[in-house]
Amino acid sequence: MTTSTRRVRLIRTILVMLGVAFATSAQTAPLEEVRSLAAKEKTPLLATLKDLVSIESGSGDREGLDRLAALVADRLAALGGTVDTIEPEPAEIYRMVDTPKAIGKMVRARFSGTGSRKILLIAHMDTVYLRGMLEKQPFRIDGNRAYGLAIADDKQGIALILHTLAMLKAMNFRDYGLVSVLINADEEVSSPGSRTMLTRLGGEHDAVMSFESSRVDSDRLSLTTAGIAAVLLNVQGKASHAGSAPEFGRNALYELAHQVLQTRDLSDPATGVKMNWTYRQRRHQPQCDPGGRVRGRRRARAAGCRLRRHRAQGARAHQDSADPRHQGRDDVRAPPAAARDDAGLAGARRHAQRIYSEIGMSLVIGDVAEGGGTDAAFAALKTKAPVIERFGLRGFGAHSNDAEYIDVDSIEPRLYLAARMIMDLSLGKQE
Repeated sequence: MTTSTRRVRLIRTILVMLGVAFATSAQTAPLEEVRSLAAKEKTPLLATLKDLVSIESGSGDREGLDRLAALVADRLAALGGTVDTIEPEPAEIYRMVDTPKAIGKMVRARFSGTGSRKILLIAHMDTVYLRGMLEKQPFRIDGNRAYGLAIADDKQGIALILHTLAMLKAMNFRDYGLVSVLINADEEVSSPGSRTMLTRLGGEHDAVMSFESSRVDSDRLSLTTAGIAAVLLNVQGKASHAGSAPEFGRNALYELAHQVLQTRDLSDPATGVKMNWTYRQRRHQPQCDPGGRVRGRRRARAAGCRLRRHRAQGARAHQDSADPRHQGRDDVRAPPAAARDDAGLAGARRHAQRIYSEIGMSLVIGDVAEGGGTDAAFAALKTKAPVIERFGLRGFGAHSNDAEYIDVDSIEPRLYLAARMIMDLSLGKQE
């Protein structure tokens, strides 16, 4: 072999090595345009959060929900979407004990592109809070925490979707076939009016990204959600004057307290069942209480889970010999979304983790249900496409008074993750 031949082969080897190194570097380095835009959107996103949190929108507050729906629709239209506000179809409403008489409208937006992939983004605008609470708990920023009613569950999800779309618009990225957005107004009451729409749209798209918040202690996505059921216990007592003849009555309040105490350990961590009593209703004058009701929620990881009987029937014994009558009911409200073991979902999971590693961060993928049920379960009912939950910001304190907040430092990385995921799903780069 001549010296010239050796030199040519050496140069080729070096070029190949440089090519491999460059390719590896390109795969792990962040896309600087996306990263720069994520940084620029941080302050505007906080301003959007203030606007969203400053509109009270409880699940039964139709006036507030209409105001918020109009705001969200205007913002989506300004980004270039074709926007509709949709009243739930009466024939499609799944009526439950707490279903509002007037369910809020859904906001749906469609962004058409030049590609073929269809991606659905979902979040919800309704909250668990009552009208009037905002006055004492307005939006505020304290260090690294932004506080506000429903800021984590789920107004951050709406804000994150809006500003992710703003980033794609700024880059003129339109390589998707369709990006759809659905913001519903009844998730906190188990989506009685929007579940049919969620299921239908889930089956029409190639991937679903749901923007419930992540845990504040670690960055994560979720492949599964818990199912939800309502547990109702009705007690019928006997009325009698509370001062002059209490012995002739049967006080339902005592019986309610008795039953609640002996059923407080129905949760079963081994099977993922969680059971909590939430509130009581009284049905008479305060002088004597002949009737009452308590309501609770149970959550389970699998569709087959049922509340285990508490020491069989004996554990539900009445509190005295003059038994008030009681009757229980356990109503399924939302199915669990079980983690699937298929190539598409596994590829999406690995790809999300790789994207996050581009900015030097680690992403946990949870395959065991945590917390409550979400709309991802309805979107996953009739599709084999990847449905991934918790693309939202890191948050804490959902459903709590004056303690609900999001981690401000999570805004940039989560914007980067959402935008990059949409881009790569559109381009077919999912592993």
